[in-house]
Amino acid sequence: MSAPTGLSGKLDAFFGLAARGTSVRTEIVAGATTFMTMAYILFVNPMILGGGRPGAIPGLLTSTALVAAVMTVAMGLLANLPLALASGMGLNAVVAFQLVGARGLSWPQAMGVIVAEGLLISLLVATGLRQAVVVAVPASQKKAIGVGIGLFLAIIGFVDAGFVSRPGGGPVPVQLGLDGTLHGPAQGATAWLFLGTLIFTAWLVLRNVKGALLIGIAVSTAAAGLLRALLGEAARLPPGAGQLPRSLLALPDFSQVGQFSFSFVGRMGLAAAGLTVFSLMLSDFFDTVGTVVAVGQEAKYLDAEGNYPRPGTVLMVDSLAAVAGGAAGASSATTYIESASGAAAGGRTGLASVVTGLLFAVGLFLSPLAGIVPPQATGAVLVLVGFLMMREVGALPWDDFTEAIPGFLTLAVMPFTYSITNGIGAGFLSYALLKLLTGRGREVRPLMYAASAAFLVYFLFA
Repeated sequence: MSAPTGLSGKLDAFFGLAARGTSVRTEIVAGATTFMTMAYILFVNPMILGGGRPGAIPGLLTSTALVAAVMTVAMGLLANLPLALASGMGLNAVVAFQLVGARGLSWPQAMGVIVAEGLLISLLVATGLRQAVVVAVPASQKKAIGVGIGLFLAIIGFVDAGFVSRPGGGPVPVQLGLDGTLHGPAQGATAWLFLGTLIFTAWLVLRNVKGALLIGIAVSTAAAGLLRALLGEAARLPPGAGQLPRSLLALPDFSQVGQFSFSFVGRMGLAAAGLTVFSLMLSDFFDTVGTVVAVGQEAKYLDAEGNYPRPGTVLMVDSLAAVAGGAAGASSATTYIESASGAAAGGRTGLASVVTGLLFAVGLFLSPLAGIVPPQATGAVLVLVGFLMMREVGALPWDDFTEAIPGFLTLAVMPFTYSITNGIGAGFLSYALLKLLTGRGREVRPLMYAASAAFLVYFLFA
Protein backbone atom coordinates (compact mmCIF):
# COMPACT_ATOMS: atom_id res chain seq x y z
CA MET A 1 0.00 0.00 0.00
CA SER A 2 1.41 3.37 -1.01
CA ALA A 3 1.92 6.05 1.59
CA PRO A 4 -0.64 8.89 1.61
CA THR A 5 0.36 12.04 -0.21
CA GLY A 6 -0.58 15.73 -0.11
CA LEU A 7 -2.37 17.01 2.97
CA SER A 8 -3.19 13.47 4.10
CA GLY A 9 0.50 12.58 3.92
CA LYS A 10 1.49 15.61 6.00
CA LEU A 11 -1.16 14.83 8.60
CA ASP A 12 -0.05 11.21 8.71
CA ALA A 13 3.57 12.26 9.20
CA PHE A 14 2.76 14.76 11.96
CA PHE A 15 0.25 12.71 13.94
CA GLY A 16 1.53 9.21 13.12
CA LEU A 17 -1.84 8.05 11.85
CA ALA A 18 -0.67 4.89 10.09
CA ALA A 19 1.45 3.85 13.05
CA ARG A 20 -1.64 3.96 15.27
CA GLY A 21 -3.86 2.18 12.78
CA THR A 22 -6.10 5.11 11.93
CA SER A 23 -6.80 7.47 9.03
CA VAL A 24 -7.68 11.11 8.40
CA ARG A 25 -11.33 10.22 7.82
CA THR A 26 -11.56 8.18 11.02
CA GLU A 27 -9.98 10.96 13.07
CA ILE A 28 -12.38 13.55 11.63
CA VAL A 29 -15.38 11.38 12.50
CA ALA A 30 -13.97 10.76 15.99
CA GLY A 31 -13.36 14.46 16.60
CA ALA A 32 -16.89 15.35 15.48
CA THR A 33 -18.30 12.62 17.73
CA THR A 34 -16.49 14.01 20.77
CA PHE A 35 -17.76 17.51 19.95
CA MET A 36 -21.37 16.34 19.68
CA THR A 37 -21.05 14.53 23.01
CA MET A 38 -19.74 17.54 24.95
CA ALA A 39 -21.15 20.51 23.03
CA TYR A 40 -23.83 20.90 25.69
CA ILE A 41 -21.21 22.79 27.74
CA LEU A 42 -21.57 25.73 25.33
CA PHE A 43 -25.06 26.33 26.74
CA VAL A 44 -24.86 24.83 30.23
CA ASN A 45 -21.75 26.71 31.36
CA PRO A 46 -23.12 30.18 30.49
CA MET A 47 -26.43 29.35 32.17
CA ILE A 48 -24.65 28.36 35.40
CA LEU A 49 -22.15 31.21 35.44
CA GLY A 50 -24.66 33.75 34.18
CA GLY A 51 -27.26 33.21 36.88
CA GLY A 52 -28.37 36.66 37.91
CA ARG A 53 -26.33 38.18 35.08
CA PRO A 54 -28.36 37.48 31.92
CA GLY A 55 -26.50 40.19 30.04
CA ALA A 56 -23.25 38.26 30.54
CA ILE A 57 -24.48 35.04 28.90
CA PRO A 58 -23.41 35.87 25.30
CA GLY A 59 -19.92 36.73 26.49
CA LEU A 60 -19.79 33.59 28.61
CA LEU A 61 -20.69 31.42 25.63
CA THR A 62 -17.91 33.06 23.63
CA SER A 63 -15.40 32.52 26.44
CA THR A 64 -16.50 28.90 26.89
CA ALA A 65 -16.07 28.19 23.17
CA LEU A 66 -12.77 30.09 22.99
CA VAL A 67 -11.09 28.21 25.84
CA ALA A 68 -12.39 24.84 24.66
CA ALA A 69 -11.18 25.51 21.11
CA VAL A 70 -7.70 26.75 22.01
CA MET A 71 -6.89 24.21 24.72
CA THR A 72 -8.30 21.22 22.83
CA VAL A 73 -6.25 22.09 19.75
CA ALA A 74 -3.21 22.56 22.01
CA MET A 75 -3.73 19.11 23.50
CA GLY A 76 -3.97 17.59 20.04
CA LEU A 77 -0.87 19.31 18.67
CA LEU A 78 1.36 19.00 21.75
CA ALA A 79 0.31 15.68 23.31
CA ASN A 80 -1.00 13.98 20.14
CA LEU A 81 -3.77 12.25 22.07
CA PRO A 82 -7.55 12.30 21.38
CA LEU A 83 -8.40 14.37 24.46
CA ALA A 84 -10.76 17.36 24.50
CA LEU A 85 -10.99 20.08 27.13
CA ALA A 86 -13.71 22.53 28.19
CA SER A 87 -15.08 24.27 31.27
CA GLY A 88 -15.43 21.67 34.00
CA MET A 89 -18.81 20.78 35.43
CA GLY A 90 -18.67 21.16 39.18
CA LEU A 91 -16.12 23.94 39.36
CA ASN A 92 -18.40 26.23 37.39
CA ALA A 93 -21.04 25.59 40.03
CA VAL A 94 -18.53 26.38 42.76
CA VAL A 95 -17.85 29.74 41.11
CA ALA A 96 -21.51 30.65 40.80
CA PHE A 97 -22.99 29.27 44.01
CA GLN A 98 -20.12 29.16 46.47
CA LEU A 99 -17.56 31.84 45.61
CA VAL A 100 -20.05 34.43 44.37
CA GLY A 101 -23.33 33.33 45.95
CA ALA A 102 -22.14 32.29 49.42
CA ARG A 103 -18.79 34.07 49.79
CA GLY A 104 -19.87 37.32 48.19
CA LEU A 105 -16.93 37.59 45.80
CA SER A 106 -17.27 39.65 42.66
CA TRP A 107 -17.09 37.75 39.37
CA PRO A 108 -13.55 38.99 38.62
CA GLN A 109 -12.47 37.91 42.11
CA ALA A 110 -14.04 34.46 41.64
CA MET A 111 -12.20 34.07 38.34
CA GLY A 112 -9.03 35.18 40.11
CA VAL A 113 -9.46 32.17 42.42
CA ILE A 114 -9.67 29.92 39.36
CA VAL A 115 -6.55 31.46 37.80
CA ALA A 116 -4.70 31.03 41.10
CA GLU A 117 -5.59 27.35 41.41
CA GLY A 118 -4.60 26.79 37.79
CA LEU A 119 -1.25 28.43 38.37
CA LEU A 120 -0.75 26.31 41.48
CA ILE A 121 -1.46 23.08 39.58
CA SER A 122 0.86 24.21 36.78
CA LEU A 123 3.61 24.83 39.33
CA LEU A 124 3.09 21.36 40.79
CA VAL A 125 3.40 19.84 37.32
CA ALA A 126 6.52 21.84 36.50
CA THR A 127 8.21 20.78 39.75
CA GLY A 128 7.02 17.17 39.57
CA LEU A 129 5.00 17.48 42.78
CA ARG A 130 1.59 16.81 41.27
CA GLN A 131 2.11 13.07 41.46
CA ALA A 132 3.19 13.42 45.10
CA VAL A 133 -0.12 15.08 45.95
CA VAL A 134 -2.03 12.41 44.01
CA VAL A 135 -0.28 9.73 46.06
CA ALA A 136 -0.83 11.52 49.39
CA VAL A 137 -4.61 11.71 49.11
CA PRO A 138 -6.15 8.23 49.63
CA ALA A 139 -8.10 6.63 46.81
CA SER A 140 -11.29 6.64 48.86
CA GLN A 141 -11.16 10.42 49.22
CA LYS A 142 -10.44 10.91 45.51
CA LYS A 143 -13.51 8.88 44.61
CA ALA A 144 -15.65 10.56 47.26
CA ILE A 145 -14.73 14.03 45.99
CA GLY A 146 -16.00 13.12 42.51
CA VAL A 147 -19.19 11.58 43.86
CA GLY A 148 -19.80 14.56 46.14
CA ILE A 149 -19.47 16.97 43.24
CA GLY A 150 -22.00 14.83 41.37
CA LEU A 151 -24.51 15.22 44.21
CA PHE A 152 -23.71 18.93 44.37
CA LEU A 153 -24.51 19.26 40.66
CA ALA A 154 -27.74 17.33 41.08
CA ILE A 155 -29.14 19.57 43.80
CA ILE A 156 -28.14 22.66 41.79
CA GLY A 157 -30.01 21.21 38.82
CA PHE A 158 -33.13 20.57 40.89
CA VAL A 159 -33.06 24.08 42.36
CA ASP A 160 -32.31 25.87 39.08
CA ALA A 161 -35.17 24.05 37.37
CA GLY A 162 -37.60 25.01 40.14
CA PHE A 163 -38.24 21.35 40.97
CA VAL A 164 -37.28 21.98 44.60
CA SER A 165 -37.11 25.25 46.50
CA ARG A 166 -36.72 26.73 49.96
CA PRO A 167 -40.09 27.24 51.68
CA GLY A 168 -40.96 30.54 53.28
CA GLY A 169 -41.33 28.97 56.72
CA GLY A 170 -41.92 25.72 58.58
CA PRO A 171 -39.61 22.95 59.76
CA VAL A 172 -38.80 21.46 56.33
CA PRO A 173 -35.72 23.05 54.71
CA VAL A 174 -36.75 22.25 51.12
CA GLN A 175 -40.02 21.61 49.35
CA LEU A 176 -41.29 20.15 46.09
CA GLY A 177 -41.74 22.76 43.39
CA LEU A 178 -41.99 26.46 44.08
CA ASP A 179 -45.02 26.22 46.37
CA GLY A 180 -45.01 22.65 47.67
CA THR A 181 -46.60 21.18 44.55
CA LEU A 182 -45.80 20.62 40.90
CA HIS A 183 -48.98 22.21 39.62
CA GLY A 184 -49.48 25.46 41.54
CA PRO A 185 -49.94 28.80 39.77
CA ALA A 186 -46.39 29.88 40.65
CA GLN A 187 -45.06 26.73 39.01
CA GLY A 188 -46.74 26.95 35.64
CA ALA A 189 -45.50 24.22 33.32
CA THR A 190 -41.86 24.44 34.35
CA ALA A 191 -41.79 21.33 36.58
CA TRP A 192 -43.27 19.18 33.84
CA LEU A 193 -40.85 20.61 31.30
CA PHE A 194 -38.00 19.65 33.64
CA LEU A 195 -39.34 16.14 34.25
CA GLY A 196 -40.00 15.58 30.56
CA THR A 197 -36.50 16.75 29.68
CA LEU A 198 -34.96 14.57 32.37
CA ILE A 199 -36.76 11.38 31.31
CA PHE A 200 -36.28 11.98 27.58
CA THR A 201 -32.57 12.78 27.92
CA ALA A 202 -32.05 9.83 30.29
CA TRP A 203 -33.65 7.60 27.65
CA LEU A 204 -31.21 8.94 25.05
CA VAL A 205 -28.31 8.30 27.42
CA LEU A 206 -29.29 4.70 28.11
CA ARG A 207 -29.70 4.19 24.34
CA ASN A 208 -26.09 5.41 23.90
CA VAL A 209 -27.20 8.12 21.49
CA LYS A 210 -24.28 10.33 20.48
CA GLY A 211 -24.80 13.86 21.70
CA ALA A 212 -27.63 12.78 24.02
CA LEU A 213 -27.28 15.74 26.37
CA LEU A 214 -27.13 18.23 23.51
CA ILE A 215 -30.19 16.67 21.86
CA GLY A 216 -32.04 16.79 25.16
CA ILE A 217 -31.29 20.49 25.51
CA ALA A 218 -32.46 21.17 21.93
CA VAL A 219 -35.74 19.26 22.34
CA SER A 220 -36.43 20.89 25.69
CA THR A 221 -35.83 24.33 24.19
CA ALA A 222 -38.28 23.56 21.38
CA ALA A 223 -40.81 22.30 23.94
CA ALA A 224 -40.40 25.54 25.90
CA GLY A 225 -41.26 27.50 22.77
CA LEU A 226 -44.37 25.38 22.26
CA LEU A 227 -45.47 25.87 25.87
CA ARG A 228 -44.96 29.62 25.56
CA ALA A 229 -47.09 29.67 22.40
CA LEU A 230 -49.88 27.63 24.01
CA LEU A 231 -49.92 29.04 27.55
CA GLY A 232 -48.36 32.47 27.24
CA GLU A 233 -47.35 33.98 30.57
CA ALA A 234 -49.04 31.12 32.42
CA ALA A 235 -46.14 28.89 31.37
CA ARG A 236 -43.93 30.82 33.84
CA LEU A 237 -40.88 30.54 31.60
CA PRO A 238 -37.97 32.99 31.94
CA PRO A 239 -37.85 35.83 29.36
CA GLY A 240 -36.38 34.63 26.08
CA ALA A 241 -36.56 30.93 26.89
CA GLY A 242 -37.79 29.00 23.87
CA GLN A 243 -37.86 32.09 21.64
CA LEU A 244 -35.63 32.21 18.57
CA PRO A 245 -33.46 35.33 18.39
CA ARG A 246 -33.56 37.61 15.36
CA SER A 247 -30.25 36.18 14.19
CA LEU A 248 -28.77 32.76 14.89
CA LEU A 249 -25.19 34.00 14.44
CA ALA A 250 -23.29 36.97 15.82
CA LEU A 251 -19.75 38.20 16.14
CA PRO A 252 -17.98 36.84 19.23
CA ASP A 253 -18.51 38.75 22.45
CA PHE A 254 -15.17 38.93 24.28
CA SER A 255 -16.49 41.06 27.14
CA GLN A 256 -15.66 38.40 29.77
CA VAL A 257 -12.07 37.82 28.64
CA GLY A 258 -9.52 39.24 31.06
CA GLN A 259 -12.10 39.90 33.77
CA PHE A 260 -10.23 38.39 36.71
CA SER A 261 -8.68 39.84 39.84
CA PHE A 262 -6.52 38.54 42.69
CA SER A 263 -8.15 40.95 45.12
CA PHE A 264 -10.08 37.97 46.49
CA VAL A 265 -7.16 37.51 48.90
CA GLY A 266 -7.93 40.82 50.61
CA ARG A 267 -11.66 40.16 50.47
CA MET A 268 -11.46 36.69 52.10
CA GLY A 269 -8.30 36.94 54.17
CA LEU A 270 -5.09 35.05 53.49
CA ALA A 271 -5.99 31.82 55.31
CA ALA A 272 -9.47 31.43 53.83
CA ALA A 273 -8.26 32.42 50.37
CA GLY A 274 -5.40 29.92 50.49
CA LEU A 275 -7.62 27.06 51.61
CA THR A 276 -10.25 27.91 49.02
CA VAL A 277 -7.64 27.80 46.25
CA PHE A 278 -6.29 24.54 47.70
CA SER A 279 -9.77 22.98 47.84
CA LEU A 280 -10.56 23.94 44.26
CA MET A 281 -7.20 22.57 43.20
CA LEU A 282 -8.04 19.23 44.81
CA SER A 283 -11.45 19.01 43.15
CA ASP A 284 -9.80 19.93 39.84
CA PHE A 285 -6.79 17.75 40.51
CA PHE A 286 -7.72 14.13 40.33
CA ASP A 287 -10.15 14.01 37.45
CA THR A 288 -7.51 14.41 34.76
CA VAL A 289 -5.42 11.33 35.50
CA GLY A 290 -8.51 9.12 35.76
CA THR A 291 -9.97 10.63 32.60
CA VAL A 292 -6.78 10.21 30.57
CA VAL A 293 -6.43 6.59 31.66
CA ALA A 294 -10.11 5.83 30.99
CA VAL A 295 -9.94 7.33 27.50
CA GLY A 296 -6.61 5.56 26.93
CA GLN A 297 -8.21 2.19 27.54
CA GLU A 298 -10.61 2.94 24.70
CA ALA A 299 -8.05 4.65 22.44
CA LYS A 300 -5.41 2.00 23.15
CA TYR A 301 -2.56 4.38 23.89
CA LEU A 302 -1.72 2.88 27.32
CA ASP A 303 1.33 0.66 27.77
CA ALA A 304 1.38 -2.68 29.58
CA GLU A 305 1.65 -0.94 32.97
CA GLY A 306 -1.29 1.36 32.24
CA ASN A 307 0.86 4.44 31.66
CA TYR A 308 0.06 6.98 28.97
CA PRO A 309 2.57 8.76 26.69
CA ARG A 310 3.90 12.28 27.37
CA PRO A 311 2.33 12.54 30.85
CA GLY A 312 4.10 15.81 31.62
CA THR A 313 2.72 17.44 28.47
CA VAL A 314 -0.81 16.17 29.11
CA LEU A 315 -0.84 17.41 32.69
CA MET A 316 0.69 20.76 31.80
CA VAL A 317 -1.84 21.46 29.03
CA ASP A 318 -4.65 20.48 31.40
CA SER A 319 -3.25 22.72 34.15
CA LEU A 320 -2.83 25.69 31.84
CA ALA A 321 -6.42 25.14 30.70
CA ALA A 322 -7.52 26.02 34.23
CA VAL A 323 -5.55 29.26 34.01
CA ALA A 324 -6.99 30.01 30.58
CA GLY A 325 -10.54 29.31 31.74
CA GLY A 326 -10.26 31.69 34.67
CA ALA A 327 -8.54 34.39 32.61
CA ALA A 328 -11.28 34.19 29.96
CA GLY A 329 -14.12 34.22 32.49
CA ALA A 330 -15.26 30.69 31.58
CA SER A 331 -14.27 28.96 34.84
CA SER A 332 -11.66 26.21 35.01
CA ALA A 333 -11.27 24.06 31.89
CA THR A 334 -10.29 20.41 32.21
CA THR A 335 -9.99 17.20 30.20
CA TYR A 336 -13.42 15.70 29.46
CA ILE A 337 -14.35 12.06 29.93
CA GLU A 338 -16.62 12.54 26.89
CA SER A 339 -13.42 12.21 24.87
CA ALA A 340 -14.01 8.47 25.25
CA SER A 341 -16.88 8.74 22.77
CA GLY A 342 -14.43 9.91 20.09
CA ALA A 343 -12.02 7.13 21.04
CA ALA A 344 -14.87 4.63 20.67
CA ALA A 345 -15.45 6.05 17.18
CA GLY A 346 -11.84 5.22 16.28
CA GLY A 347 -9.94 8.31 17.41
CA ARG A 348 -6.33 7.43 18.20
CA THR A 349 -4.33 10.65 17.75
CA GLY A 350 -4.36 14.37 18.39
CA LEU A 351 -5.92 14.99 14.99
CA ALA A 352 -9.28 14.07 16.52
CA SER A 353 -8.71 16.74 19.17
CA VAL A 354 -7.82 19.33 16.55
CA VAL A 355 -11.11 18.60 14.78
CA THR A 356 -13.04 18.91 18.07
CA GLY A 357 -11.30 22.19 18.84
CA LEU A 358 -12.09 23.63 15.41
CA LEU A 359 -15.75 22.76 15.87
CA PHE A 360 -15.73 24.55 19.22
CA ALA A 361 -14.30 27.56 17.38
CA VAL A 362 -17.53 27.66 15.36
CA GLY A 363 -19.31 28.08 18.69
CA LEU A 364 -17.74 31.53 19.00
CA PHE A 365 -20.45 32.78 16.65
CA LEU A 366 -23.43 31.10 18.34
CA SER A 367 -23.93 33.44 21.30
CA PRO A 368 -27.50 34.48 20.28
CA LEU A 369 -28.64 30.91 20.92
CA ALA A 370 -27.54 30.84 24.55
CA GLY A 371 -30.46 32.84 25.92
CA ILE A 372 -33.16 30.60 24.45
CA VAL A 373 -32.25 27.55 26.57
CA PRO A 374 -34.63 27.24 29.55
CA PRO A 375 -33.17 26.49 33.01
CA GLN A 376 -35.29 23.32 33.06
CA ALA A 377 -33.15 21.97 30.20
CA THR A 378 -29.81 22.74 31.81
CA GLY A 379 -31.15 21.60 35.19
CA ALA A 380 -32.03 18.18 33.79
CA VAL A 381 -28.57 17.89 32.25
CA LEU A 382 -26.96 18.76 35.59
CA VAL A 383 -28.94 16.01 37.31
CA LEU A 384 -27.84 13.47 34.69
CA VAL A 385 -24.21 14.60 34.89
CA GLY A 386 -24.53 14.15 38.65
CA PHE A 387 -25.76 10.61 38.04
CA LEU A 388 -22.80 9.86 35.81
CA MET A 389 -20.41 11.11 38.50
CA MET A 390 -22.19 9.03 41.16
CA ARG A 391 -21.26 5.72 39.57
CA GLU A 392 -17.98 5.59 41.53
CA VAL A 393 -19.84 5.39 44.86
CA GLY A 394 -19.76 1.59 44.75
CA ALA A 395 -15.96 1.69 44.57
CA LEU A 396 -15.69 3.17 48.07
CA PRO A 397 -14.35 0.64 50.62
CA TRP A 398 -17.57 0.42 52.63
CA ASP A 399 -16.26 -2.46 54.75
CA ASP A 400 -13.46 -0.27 56.18
CA PHE A 401 -15.13 2.37 58.32
CA THR A 402 -11.95 4.47 58.62
CA GLU A 403 -12.17 4.92 54.85
CA ALA A 404 -15.92 4.79 54.31
CA ILE A 405 -17.04 7.27 56.98
CA PRO A 406 -14.72 10.06 55.75
CA GLY A 407 -15.78 9.27 52.19
CA PHE A 408 -19.44 9.49 53.17
CA LEU A 409 -18.89 12.79 54.97
CA THR A 410 -17.13 14.19 51.90
CA LEU A 411 -19.95 13.33 49.52
CA ALA A 412 -22.72 14.29 51.99
CA VAL A 413 -21.36 17.59 53.31
CA MET A 414 -20.81 19.02 49.82
CA PRO A 415 -24.47 19.21 48.70
CA PHE A 416 -25.91 19.74 52.18
CA THR A 417 -23.70 22.78 52.85
CA TYR A 418 -23.56 23.89 49.21
CA SER A 419 -19.76 23.84 49.43
CA ILE A 420 -17.11 21.63 47.84
CA THR A 421 -14.54 23.11 50.22
CA ASN A 422 -16.54 22.07 53.28
CA GLY A 423 -16.97 18.57 51.92
CA ILE A 424 -13.28 18.04 51.22
CA GLY A 425 -12.36 19.51 54.60
CA ALA A 426 -14.81 17.25 56.45
CA GLY A 427 -13.45 14.21 54.65
CA PHE A 428 -9.79 15.05 55.18
CA LEU A 429 -10.18 15.86 58.89
CA SER A 430 -12.27 12.80 59.71
CA TYR A 431 -9.91 10.56 57.73
CA ALA A 432 -6.84 11.72 59.67
CA LEU A 433 -8.61 11.59 63.06
CA LEU A 434 -10.17 8.16 62.58
CA LYS A 435 -6.88 6.67 61.43
CA LEU A 436 -5.14 8.12 64.49
CA LEU A 437 -7.86 6.99 66.93
CA THR A 438 -7.78 3.43 65.58
CA GLY A 439 -4.00 3.13 65.77
CA ARG A 440 -3.56 3.28 62.01
CA GLY A 441 -2.02 6.73 61.82
CA ARG A 442 0.93 5.47 59.81
CA GLU A 443 -1.41 4.88 56.86
CA VAL A 444 -1.83 8.65 56.52
CA ARG A 445 0.88 10.43 54.56
CA PRO A 446 2.48 13.59 56.00
CA LEU A 447 1.04 15.79 53.24
CA MET A 448 -2.43 14.54 54.15
CA TYR A 449 -1.86 15.48 57.80
CA ALA A 450 -0.71 18.94 56.71
CA ALA A 451 -3.82 19.44 54.58
CA SER A 452 -6.06 18.25 57.42
CA ALA A 453 -4.43 20.69 59.83
CA ALA A 454 -4.99 23.49 57.33
CA PHE A 455 -8.67 22.58 57.11
CA LEU A 456 -8.92 22.59 60.90
CA VAL A 457 -7.69 26.18 60.89
CA TYR A 458 -10.17 26.93 58.10
CA PHE A 459 -13.17 25.61 60.05
CA LEU A 460 -12.14 27.28 63.32
CA PHE A 461 -11.16 30.72 62.05
CA ALA A 462 -11.98 31.31 58.35
